[in-house]
Amino acid sequence: MKTVLVPYPIRDVVEGFSYNQSEEKPLFGLGGRLTIQPEYQRNYIYAMKKMDAAVIESILKGYPLGLLYFNKLPDQRFEVLDGQQRITSIGRFVKGQLFILDENRNEQYFHSLPKDKQDLILNTELLVYECEGTESEIKEWFKTINIPGVQLEEQEILNAIYSGPFVSKGKEEFSNRSNANVNKWASYVNANLERQGYWEIALKWVTAGKETVSEYMGRNRNKADISEVKNHFYTVIDWVDTLFTEVHDEMKGLEWGRLYREYSSTPYNPKTLSQEVNQLLEDPFIERRRGIWEYLLSNKSKPELLEVRVFDKVKVAAAYASQTAKAEEEGTSNCPLCAVGHSANSKRIYSRKEMDADHVTPWSKGGKTVADNCQMLCVSHNRAKGNR
Repeated sequence: MKTVLVPYPIRDVVEGFSYNQSEEKPLFGLGGRLTIQPEYQRNYIYAMKKMDAAVIESILKGYPLGLLYFNKLPDQRFEVLDGQQRITSIGRFVKGQLFILDENRNEQYFHSLPKDKQDLILNTELLVYECEGTESEIKEWFKTINIPGVQLEEQEILNAIYSGPFVSKGKEEFSNRSNANVNKWASYVNANLERQGYWEIALKWVTAGKETVSEYMGRNRNKADISEVKNHFYTVIDWVDTLFTEVHDEMKGLEWGRLYREYSSTPYNPKTLSQEVNQLLEDPFIERRRGIWEYLLSNKSKPELLEVRVFDKVKVAAAYASQTAKAEEEGTSNCPLCAVGHSANSKRIYSRKEMDADHVTPWSKGGKTVADNCQMLCVSHNRAKGNR
C-alpha cells in the first residue's frame, strides 16, 4: 500500500460539506469528492459524547488534531479511513450546526466569531495521509487505526472487513435512531445504537450454534437482503414481549437469543408468568434477581439460577446444636434421614463439617430461609434430597 502525506486547509475539506441531520450522518466534503462516512466506518459519535467543542477549541488554541487518513480511489475521489469524527465536528461548526462556549459561557457559532478567528479555522491545515492500495489492504489498515480514546468495537471491525450491501442494509435497520422499534429493543437488549450494538446482537442470535458472525457476514456480504437476521431478531423480541407482560429493569441484557432457542417450543401462560415474576421479585431471599426469567422458563427446574440466600451461621449453629443434643439423648444419628434408616449410620453423630443446612420445605415450594425451616443433613443425604 502506498501513502503520501498531504496538508489540507480546512476550507478545502469542508467545501460542499453535507450532513444528514435526521440520521446524524456526515456525507461529503472536498466539494463532493470526499465520502466522510463510507460503509465500513463507525457511526458519528462525538455529538453523543459532547466532544465536538473540544475539536474546535483545539484548532483555536493551535493544538494539533493528529493525522487523518484518506483512501484514494481510482477516480480521484477519497474515503475517510480515519478522521470522520474530527472532520464532521469541524464541518458542522463551520456550517452553523453546532456552537462552542466562550469564556463567559455564551454560545458562539462560526458566523459570530471575529473574522480573524474564522480565518484561523479555515486556514488551519489538517495533515492527511492519502492511502492507495487494494480493498483488502485498505480494510486491514482501517482495522489498525483508531481515534485516540475511541477503540473500535468488534462489530465495527467486521463491518469494515465485510463492507457491502449486506452491511449497509444492516446498519440502515439496526443503527438508525429514527427506527421506531429501538425503544422496545432497549427494554430487553443492552446495546449501543451508535456503535453497531443491536446489529451485533442480531447477527449473534441468528448465527448461534451454526457458524461464526464473521463467516455469516462473509457469505452474505454482497446481498442486499437482511431478512433472515431481521426476522429472527424481531421474532425473539416479540416472543419475550408476549410472554412477559411487564417489563422490569433486570430483563435488559439477558441472553434472550439463547433462551428463545431453548424454550420457545414450550407453552406458557403469560398471566401466570407475570404473577410469578412479581412474587419472586418481592422475595427477599433471592440474591440473583436476573435469574428469575430463566428459572420460570425452565419450569422451576433450575433454582440455582436464583442463588437463594442460605441460612446464616447463627441459624446453622442453632440447628446443629439442637439436633445433636436430641440425637445423643435418643441414641440416634443427628442426621434425621440417617436416623430413620437401617444403615450403619443410623446412630452416627456427624461433626458440623460433615453436615449441610437444608430447607425442610424446599424454597421452590414456598419454604422460607428461616430458623423453623432449617434442618441439618449429612452431606450425602442433602445432595440426594435435591429439590424434594
